[in-house]
Amino acid sequence: EQLPAGRPLKMAPAYSDMTAAGARWGASWGLELPLYFAPSEDFEEKPTLKRSNAFPLVAEECKAVRETAGLLDISGFSRFEVTGPGAEAWLDHLLASKLPAPGRAKLAPMLAPDGRLKGDLTVFNWGDGTWWIMGSYYLREWHMRWFHDHMGDGVTVRDISDATVGFGVFGPNARKIVEKLTDGPIAELPFMGCGTFDIGLYRCKVGRLSVAGELGYEIHCSAAEHIGLRKLLLQAGADLGLREVGFNALLSLRLEKSFGIWSAEFTQGYTPAQTGMDRWIAWDKGDFIGKEAAQAERDSGGPSTHIVTLEIDADEADASGFEPVWQNGQRVGFVTSGGYGHTTGKSLAMAMLDRSATAEGTELTVHIVGAERPAKVIAPSPYDPSGKAMRT
Repeated sequence: EQLPAGRPLKMAPAYSDMTAAGARWGASWGLELPLYFAPSEDFEEKPTLKRSNAFPLVAEECKAVRETAGLLDISGFSRFEVTGPGAEAWLDHLLASKLPAPGRAKLAPMLAPDGRLKGDLTVFNWGDGTWWIMGSYYLREWHMRWFHDHMGDGVTVRDISDATVGFGVFGPNARKIVEKLTDGPIAELPFMGCGTFDIGLYRCKVGRLSVAGELGYEIHCSAAEHIGLRKLLLQAGADLGLREVGFNALLSLRLEKSFGIWSAEFTQGYTPAQTGMDRWIAWDKGDFIGKEAAQAERDSGGPSTHIVTLEIDADEADASGFEPVWQNGQRVGFVTSGGYGHTTGKSLAMAMLDRSATAEGTELTVHIVGAERPAKVIAPSPYDPSGKAMRT
């Protein structure tokens, strides 16, 4: 549900151009985000708890990302610049993961002292003494308060989320598109690598990562360059099947990879072990916030509930979140988020379930729009489980 009052309030620079291209908008902490692109000005999505008339539009956007390439406005993520002689030591204490080497990025859980999650972040080491933390746009103030409350010596943290925006290019043709625009060694950038490249005449920060689960590049530019960067990328991708996509497509694509998101699979009420984020914890490094509590949970045998992926026998309606999950008449958990996997052709959900119900193949039911539907636990990442596509 997208409420109209007080909108639009905050807009990325290319908002008008994207609107002219058919973008339909949602909002995140006041910032307009493209949900999908409509085929004409008179298209109107009809509100429903089931699959709306925008369903086939999102399917086409997902198809482009999987088969050619998609262009997504990524202004709606937070970006914090961390500098100073104490930056590396501070980040190492703040985050539970190992820090990335120069020119690399890494997924990084951030914990509270009680071992629960404070963030599912990505940390970039640009190799020049500058680090970035990227996270959820709507958690900017919350995260900045946390940083300030745990500030170290010789560290400066600056919120650059509105000054630095950008676009993601995802799909099998992503490299071919970006290669057209730079004489830098973009083809040599490894998965989870990052660096500074000239994209056309724009000096951009580029990371090779993808929430869509495909070969992808996140290209960050100044707000003054956002409009021009979009035009440049669309021109370069015109003969390679590039099309603009929105966050509704990204929801489908990330569910097919079992990638969780904050406020759904990840919240400050959950621990890394409940959500699978514990695989990023560097247990062998020095002290970090929440280490003692996380170790205690691990050593006690782990949590009693876990996040799993479900395949649901849906009937023109998909799970969205908080639907109860049942096993033999007993509630064993609830859906954290859900939707339709347009590539796999399956209704998918992620759910927090009792440990006894998490085995692959476990038969369950889920209430969706008042109807109890059969469901089963499936292996994570029903699309490309080996991750070959995004590492190619």
